[in-house]
Amino acid sequence: MKIQERTGAGNSRSASPAHPVMGDRLPTPPRERKPALAALAVLLILVGALGATMLVLRAGDRVEVVKVTSDIQAGESVGDHTQSVMVADDAGINYVKWTQLGALKKLKAKSTIYKGTLVIGEMFSSGTSIPDGKASVGVSLKEGQYPADIKTGDTVAVYRVGDDGSSSRGSSGSTGSSTSGADDSPIVDKAKVLSVNSSSDTAISSTNLPVTLVVDIGDAAAVAKASSAGKVAIVLVPGN
Repeated sequence: MKIQERTGAGNSRSASPAHPVMGDRLPTPPRERKPALAALAVLLILVGALGATMLVLRAGDRVEVVKVTSDIQAGESVGDHTQSVMVADDAGINYVKWTQLGALKKLKAKSTIYKGTLVIGEMFSSGTSIPDGKASVGVSLKEGQYPADIKTGDTVAVYRVGDDGSSSRGSSGSTGSSTSGADDSPIVDKAKVLSVNSSSDTAISSTNLPVTLVVDIGDAAAVAKASSAGKVAIVLVPGN
């Protein structure tokens, strides 16, 4: 009886599996902690959050500036062709603030400023510089002596009208005019309109239109003489 019990016990031990049952996990080594990487990750998160905060604050720092609503020609004031817009403040850009509009209207554009442009201080000055070899001449034109749509920046030819004499020229004979002696020859082939003053721009109402022209310095005297006699007219020419 004892022999049989021992044999049975041995058979029971041999029936147990010799290998681990499928699905049992092998023991894993403990993870190695890296505090330097964790600190770097936290630092990057903080930097990103700080950057986002600065952008939000920067976007909220806005100023009201001047934008032109139509083309402004050289030598012309902005007049009422402006509107206010909000932009992000930038110390590197000399925006003209909307509160400075009154002072801006007293200045003249140095060059053409196109519709939709945000105005900066460098675009305007208190006076318009005249290139070397040129002169500005004021003429007062009666109705019919100028195109109805004449404006600052236009290129015009200047004619002497109203008498039978030949066209006058400056004694120096600049290259801006055609050959003198012909009745239909202009005093100046090409002159630049520096400014046009409408009746609303002058304190005294007048039927004449004051126009300032930039001409070759040798033609200035002839243009001024014709204008003082009321015998000058201008026409638009190609180049506008």
